[in-house]
Amino acid sequence: MVPFRALSALPLNAVRMPVGQTVLLDPALRPGGSCIEVLEGMARVYCPCEETEGMTLAFLQPGDQLRTDRLCSEGICVEALTPLVFSSDAEPRGGGFDPVNEWTLQLLRIRHLGSAEQRLHALLALLVRRMGRRCGEWCDLPFRLTHERIGELIGATRVTTTRMISKIRQAQLLQVPSGDTCLRLAPQLVESAPLAAA
Repeated sequence: MVPFRALSALPLNAVRMPVGQTVLLDPALRPGGSCIEVLEGMARVYCPCEETEGMTLAFLQPGDQLRTDRLCSEGICVEALTPLVFSSDAEPRGGGFDPVNEWTLQLLRIRHLGSAEQRLHALLALLVRRMGRRCGEWCDLPFRLTHERIGELIGATRVTTTRMISKIRQAQLLQVPSGDTCLRLAPQLVESAPLAAA
């Protein structure tokens, strides 16, 4: 698991994190709760508990909020997938939409698909639809996940995940540009995914 540092108990307007850095949001430091809001970049939210081995709960992008009063007793970790800036003193918005709950639901739906191939296909499409963008003939996802992390998300081993990704690359439906931090997916891969309407 990636080592992390605890986020200060003092509210901050802008916490800046480089790619790969992780902070722990410890509810014991803020017993009254607080709310962080992503200002720039993209992040992965995961559980730091030993029992769950870093289980991914959600991904966050600009405008998304994470309420610390809804965390488990051991807290929650936020990992920068791209250069990340967030506020740790955001005012919670109403409206009933909670990005963490929404992501958790979508990831749970993917985990219940019948085969590892379907789960990988659905995960890649979900990530691109929610966090990527169309760039010419490709859809770009602005960050990469390790094969081990993808395996965790779809309930497969790293070896199985690597084999399936190689197959998609050989079919020229996925590119991993060298020297770049993004993934490129063919639009037909995204559009044909299971759970595409999700």
